[in-house]
This record gives sequence, structure tokens and C-alpha cells, in this order.
Amino acid sequence: MAGLITRFAPSPTGPLHLGHAFSALTAFDNARAVGGHCLLRIEDIDSARCKVGFEQAIYEDLHWLGIEWPQPVLHQSRRSAAYAAALARLESLGVTYHCTCTRGDIRAALSAPQEGLPLVGPDGPVYPGICRDAGRPAPDAAIRLNMARAVARIRDLGFDELGPLHTGPHLFDPEALIAGVGDIVLARRDIGTSYHLAVTVDDAAQGVSLVTRGDDLFDATAIHVVLQRLLGLPTPAYHHHRLIRDATGKRLAKRDDSQALGLYRAEGATPEDIRALVGLARRV
Repeated sequence: MAGLITRFAPSPTGPLHLGHAFSALTAFDNARAVGGHCLLRIEDIDSARCKVGFEQAIYEDLHWLGIEWPQPVLHQSRRSAAYAAALARLESLGVTYHCTCTRGDIRAALSAPQEGLPLVGPDGPVYPGICRDAGRPAPDAAIRLNMARAVARIRDLGFDELGPLHTGPHLFDPEALIAGVGDIVLARRDIGTSYHLAVTVDDAAQGVSLVTRGDDLFDATAIHVVLQRLLGLPTPAYHHHRLIRDATGKRLAKRDDSQALGLYRAEGATPEDIRALVGLARRV
């Protein structure tokens, strides 16, 4: 892909571990192979959990791995106006509504006697639509996407997957999105946007043509394609890669300090050692 632009987009909420190294190196290698660019984006919208020290450690770990990136680095915490504009656009289309439900309200509704178990989508249990027809704005409410109204406005819900796990074109079924994804949150009470809205807006703003990320986010691609269509944004190609797991098969998380890159560095590991640990070829 000539002119390829991909990205590595960590959140500074803890130390980078082997899984982050694999994702960053995969993105960087893919871009380097075709003369493209790998951008760095700091996804720091959750200010309560993000720390300056973790952000600085991200830069140090990536430099140590031999990864460089164009400047300036995009910080989501500085993009609130762009997210607000996108949200206003969606509201003008009539595909959003205010939701005052607490987590307890949702759990209670989902546990009520009914046939079968609650469906689980990319954001967890599918929202049961308690506030969907409330018809009134509410202060301090979350804002949800009315998925049924959204997909009714869209003809093509497809994207191309270039990664080895799901290679090929994919086309989402609108009814499956309504039932299996549901009315996802677009703006949270405590944060003026959601992950889904922010990454969709930012990928377009940065001209990302290939989204490189872990397979745990494959199902979320449906949400991002819906938002791209509604907002008139381009749909990039996607590369969802395998996840790095511990000896028990559990996916690594930031609490797995034993897998932190800083610890490997302190113990004398080299960047090539990290490549070997995550199953990547030596850099040529």
C-alpha cells in the first residue's frame, strides 16, 4: 500500500508490556516495508487514570525498540472540540438519545425474567434500550447511538481486513448490529466522548489508511464503520493481529508488571530479544 499511514495508540495508564511491543512493532514494520509512516497517538481522554510518568515511559520504551514517529504526537485530551463537533453532527441526524441509566439500572433490566441470557457485544452486555424512547434531554446524561436508526441510514457496511486472522472483505448485517452490538455509548458523563467516537474521528483526522491493533478489537470494527458512514469519513483497511498471552493463555494487561518492557530493559534485554519473545523476525 503506497503511502500507507498506520498508528500505534497506547493509553498512558500503566507500563507498556510485551503485547504493546508486538502491536507497535507490527505497525512500524508494516509501514516501513512499503515506505509508509507509523504515527504515535496518545489516547489520554481518561484523565483520572492517565499519568505523565507513564507517557514519558512510552516514549522511552518505543525509542529503545527502535521505533520513531512523525511529530507532533496527537493527544486525545486536546481534541474535545473535534469530538463535540462529531457528536453534534450525529445528534443532527437524529441517531442519538440521552441515557440516564446507572450500571445498576442496566444490570437490573438485564436480570429480569426473560428468555435466554443477555447478549454480550463489543462493549459488554447489550444495552436493553431503557431510555431509547424517553424523548427528552437530561443534564449529566450519557449519549447513546440509536443503532436501528443509524443502520437505516447506511447502505454499505463493509471494510477490508488485511491481517492474517480475518483476511478479506467483511460486510456487517444491519439486524445483527442492532441485536448484537446495540445502542453503544458515544459520550460518557465523566468524559465528553467515548473510545469509539474518539478513535473514529482521530483516524480520519490523521489520514490513517491502515488501522493496526489487537484482535480483541475486531468486533468493535462494526461500530467504527457505522460511525464513519454517518460522519462521512473514509473507512481505512484494518489489520487485527494476534494477542500476546502469558503461560496460562491469559491476555496480557498493564497489571502484568512482570512483562513490562521497562523491566526487560533493566534486566539487560535487547530489542532483538523482545522481537524473539513475541515471535517477530529480526529487523533487517
